[in-house]
Amino acid sequence: MAISFAAFKVAYTTVLVCMLVAAAHQHVDASLTCAEITTLLTPCIPYAIIGGTVPTICCEGIKTLNAASNGTADDRAACSCIMNGLKPIPGINYDLVGTLPEACGTTCPYKITPTTDCSKVD
Repeated sequence: MAISFAAFKVAYTTVLVCMLVAAAHQHVDASLTCAEITTLLTPCIPYAIIGGTVPTICCEGIKTLNAASNGTADDRAACSCIMNGLKPIPGINYDLVGTLPEACGTTCPYKITPTTDCSKVD
C-alpha cells in the first residue's frame, strides 16, 4: 500500500496531537510521567508504521525510558502508557515495534503487542 508523503505527514501530525492530549490526561506512578514517555517515544512512530532506519532520537528515548525505570511498577506504568498511546495510531506494525529495543542496542522487560497485558509485566 503506497502512502503519499502529504498523507503520511497529516496522519503523523494527527496521531502526535492525539497522543499528547491523551498523555496529558494520564498520570503514571513512575519515574517518568506518561507525557514524558510520549515525548521520548514519539520519534519512533514513523518507524513503527513504515519501517526503514530507526531514528537516533527514537533510540535515545528508549534508552532514557529504560534508565528511568525503578522496577516493576515503573515498567507496568510505562507499558500501559505505551499501549494506550499506540491504540489510536492507524497502521502501527507491532512486528516493527518489537524490533526497536534490539535495533537500538538495548532490551525491554516487556513486549509490546496488541494483546500485551501490562498488569503482568514483571
